[in-house]
Amino acid sequence: MSKLAAEFFGTFVLVFAGTGAIVIDGVSGGTVTHVGVALTFGLVVLAMIYTVGDVSGAHLNPAVTLGFFAAGRCGLGMVAGYIASQCLGATAASLLVHYLFPQSETLGITLPAGNAWQSFVLEAVLTFILMWVILSVSTGAKEKGITAGIAIGAVIGLEAMFAGPISGASMNPARSLGPALISMHFENLWIYLLAPILGACFAVAVCRLICPEGCCEPPWSARAGRGSDGSAETL
Repeated sequence: MSKLAAEFFGTFVLVFAGTGAIVIDGVSGGTVTHVGVALTFGLVVLAMIYTVGDVSGAHLNPAVTLGFFAAGRCGLGMVAGYIASQCLGATAASLLVHYLFPQSETLGITLPAGNAWQSFVLEAVLTFILMWVILSVSTGAKEKGITAGIAIGAVIGLEAMFAGPISGASMNPARSLGPALISMHFENLWIYLLAPILGACFAVAVCRLICPEGCCEPPWSARAGRGSDGSAETL
């Protein structure tokens, strides 16, 4: 239960801060700015990794959880609970944002600026890069683990900064689902549910090709889902 609670509150903080920055930027006449929104997403993920990483692994993202499962780093029993906690946390955050800013109609939902397939491919590639970085920094030397939050937060901020104006740079089905449910805007939601999952799974396949042997084991492998001490491996 502590892991599920960590995923719930970690995702709650992520979505509250990130979409809150978008909403506040809108109602305040652009004072936060696009760069400020991108930095908010990167910094809040960095903070949550160091806050709940030792408890749940700080997945905070259904695509990341599914990516870890495909890489054999978490068991099937964790997947449903983690994803449910993440989606509930994101929805609760959007409810609070709606309460605080009822004048906002969209609550920071992600929408493509142009062609839907352009944003679909972009979201898949962005999540591929993010998941590849996560897989790379969440294993190996202790020093690498210490800096994992910095690397992951930096990638999210970077991708949000350059891709946000086109696709919204969600990379996270829960982050897009929460505001969509509360605002009742489901336009092109399928992009932000499917593309990140495909991107994360492709990152696992690439990781197996170029990373050290045993880094990512198939879920059916005898070693899958186990760290060096036999525990589930996380960030």
